Amino acid sequence: MGRSRNPRRAAVAATAAVEEAVDGGLARLVPDPDRSRAWTLLIDGAPQSHVDLDDPGYLSFEYQRRLGHVIDLAAPPGKPVHAVHLGGGAFTLARYVAATRPRSTQQVVERDASLVQLVRRELPLDPNARIRVRSADARAGLGKVPDGWADLIVADVFSGARTPAHLTSTEFLDEVRRALKPSGIYAANLADGPPLAHLRGQIATAAARFAELALIADPAVLRGKRFGNAILVASDLPLPLSELTRRAASDPHTARVEHGRRLTDFTGGAQPVTDAAAVDSPAPPPSVFR
Repeated sequence: MGRSRNPRRAAVAATAAVEEAVDGGLARLVPDPDRSRAWTLLIDGAPQSHVDLDDPGYLSFEYQRRLGHVIDLAAPPGKPVHAVHLGGGAFTLARYVAATRPRSTQQVVERDASLVQLVRRELPLDPNARIRVRSADARAGLGKVPDGWADLIVADVFSGARTPAHLTSTEFLDEVRRALKPSGIYAANLADGPPLAHLRGQIATAAARFAELALIADPAVLRGKRFGNAILVASDLPLPLSELTRRAASDPHTARVEHGRRLTDFTGGAQPVTDAAAVDSPAPPPSVFR
């Protein structure tokens, strides 16, 4: 006797992946076998985003869950915010803000215009969400945001799995500060591995421009044991450290929150990065995507 099949898995398995050449390489939208209208976006084999069209409040990737915690704590629950997303992917975090903070006004800046067209066609945004998508370089697009407009700026920009150099400098953070409200929060998805020189430099760079910092990361990444993501959070006002720590510790993939003197010591004397000295973030080893 054959085994009974899960009807939901069978239906999803029958849904073909979508492949299309975009400016940044070969994009693939792969259906999630466990969620009926959920998809993973990959660019040249590197996972970029996961979206559940039926439940945009669901965040699958661990780094997106950590950014979701920052979004949840950026303002009182449910309060609308002005948010800027540098790097669009499949618009996962913009959808999350729209779902958890209705009536928020958002701007997404994504350089890859053909990727934007693919995502809009295959994974359409809620027409009632106040999300404006601009196809532009992240720093150039940020330059068009009015002074003091944003409650929250999220940077999640990768080109060929590396963050471009011009998005890693003090001059870039000057633009971030200009666009943020005095009470605003900046959050950046950073990727690095041993010896963590890029991550240490990015913390020093943010410390040169913001009064309060925190870093959310897997302890193995912080110890330089493996390549991975870290979420840098910065503001001029005190951050919700206790609640960030609690949420990070309760995630399926437990993370640690570093701040204060421990975070300063972690930089190991790294100096702030300027435009003149900036380089792309390091490329991840091939094993990361296996």
